Amino acid sequence: MQRPIIGIIGNAYLLNDQYPAHAGGVMNSQAVAEVSGCMPLLIPSDPRFVSVAELLEVCDGFVLTGGRPNVHPEEYGESWTEAHGAHDRARDAITLPLVRACVERGQPFMGICRGFQEVNVALGGTLYPEIRDLPGRMNHRMPPDGTLEEKFALRHKVTLTEGGVFHRLFGAAEVMTNTLHGQGIKTPGKHVVIDGHAPDGTPEAIYVKDAPGFTLSVQWHPEWDACNDPVSRPLFTAFGEAARAWVAQKSAPVRRSA
Repeated sequence: MQRPIIGIIGNAYLLNDQYPAHAGGVMNSQAVAEVSGCMPLLIPSDPRFVSVAELLEVCDGFVLTGGRPNVHPEEYGESWTEAHGAHDRARDAITLPLVRACVERGQPFMGICRGFQEVNVALGGTLYPEIRDLPGRMNHRMPPDGTLEEKFALRHKVTLTEGGVFHRLFGAAEVMTNTLHGQGIKTPGKHVVIDGHAPDGTPEAIYVKDAPGFTLSVQWHPEWDACNDPVSRPLFTAFGEAARAWVAQKSAPVRRSA
């Protein structure tokens, strides 16, 4: 049986300060292939090369990955400041309408870090430019030094809504996660349900209420050690099941009335 195809949103890079490239982290592909049981397909997130309509037809689901550039604040009605950091308008032009289309169609997607923020903005929500500058908030950014293991190490708890979607998926009301982000949700978008928080109140887990498909998205990076991590594995497993359900639905014969 052919595996469902999962479009992994790529990011733009400049290699050796002069060669433009689109790339994606190997750990995203590994999580999709080995835990979700799907085929990863890297997407050049630029409307010059792909259209949302084409992606919806080619792919069975999407992983909206993390990335250094942020969603441009004009996408949620604010002016850019230095605190908002670097941005990628080409990626915005693909991911924001893609999220809205997937919600409407019931096509599964998972948002991770920047992707989590994209889901919120796509549905009308806003972001804080820098969480660590807010009173009472912790520094959620990646440690500047250390090995990858140290940077992606579990750093804080996420408390989940009792009896909520994530609580049922993980089988626990509290889980430990890594944290490698600077921005975060200020106001949730339409139908965006915040289902988990960090100890300082920062939203960490969301889904789209009443959406017909898989919309679970997280502020942390579950792709790290997804094969073994007790939080990452059920998340990617559920995502793979949703992708297979989408394929089955798409392939089902249309019944015609006599």
